[in-house]
Amino acid sequence: MGTPAAPTFTRAALAPGLLGAIVLLAGLALLDGEGYIIIRYAVSILALIITVFVVQAKSWWWLLGLVPIAVLWNPIAVIPLEGQGWASAQYIAALIFIFAGIRTKVPVQHA
Repeated sequence: MGTPAAPTFTRAALAPGLLGAIVLLAGLALLDGEGYIIIRYAVSILALIITVFVVQAKSWWWLLGLVPIAVLWNPIAVIPLEGQGWASAQYIAALIFIFAGIRTKVPVQHA
């Protein structure tokens, strides 16, 4: 029984990824309401948080899914999207959040 080895990476994007997926799926109920602006804020902010972890992990290809999510769900400059395509985008974005959270391994900086 020796000393356990220090981890070489963390999955820092997992919590925001799962939270983003939950927010997106809950947002389906508010899709046509005024309360959807809260969903837009949460999704956009969480996409940017995961983007920071993806850049730290040097997993650049996840940016192809996360940057459009941050732009499309942006509450400041709203892109008016609606209908079945927008509802489908909610599910696709939730899957991107989950997979990016699971697959992103941020290296640990040892002091």
